[in-house]
Amino acid sequence: MRRQVNGITIALAQGDITDLDCDAIVHAANSDLILGAGVAGAIRHKGGPSIQAECLAIGYCEVGQAIITGAGDLMARYVIHAVGPRMGEGSERGKLASAVRASLDLAEEYGLASIVFPAISTGVFGFPVEACAAVMLRALLDFTFEEPRSLRQIIVCLYDRDTYRTFEGEFRAQLADLPEA
Repeated sequence: MRRQVNGITIALAQGDITDLDCDAIVHAANSDLILGAGVAGAIRHKGGPSIQAECLAIGYCEVGQAIITGAGDLMARYVIHAVGPRMGEGSERGKLASAVRASLDLAEEYGLASIVFPAISTGVFGFPVEACAAVMLRALLDFTFEEPRSLRQIIVCLYDRDTYRTFEGEFRAQLADLPEA
């Protein structure tokens, strides 16, 4: 599913985020910036050791913030490490929206044209997929109403069909609520 909103294409895709050719992929990082399992494990495996080395040199990132590194051997040019919330820590929705926004801001700062997000915090951090879809898609759609300088394509890449369907339903609902252009 894809839609042009205020000059920016927002698309949903299903598959492996590390296989996409784009300027930056986002991964749901932990504050210590240690690439563990899931998307982070795929990034570490396919991208090579330079990504983890850059993360270790940076050392730490607050929840709701993001940092950027090179992408090693990945097709992407950069990896944006967004630290989403753990379910139960409090203010999860605001922290997730902040992590998405921090990622978009880094993409703009680096003059990137395309960025790909996973469903941040829905893995081991336990954030419900439905709530993640609502928060992330609202943050992405809100961004299109600003005056972006470089971003032209935002993709949310979802690994499994059920998560894709959840995001697709939420995307349709939020698009229906947008004001007429």
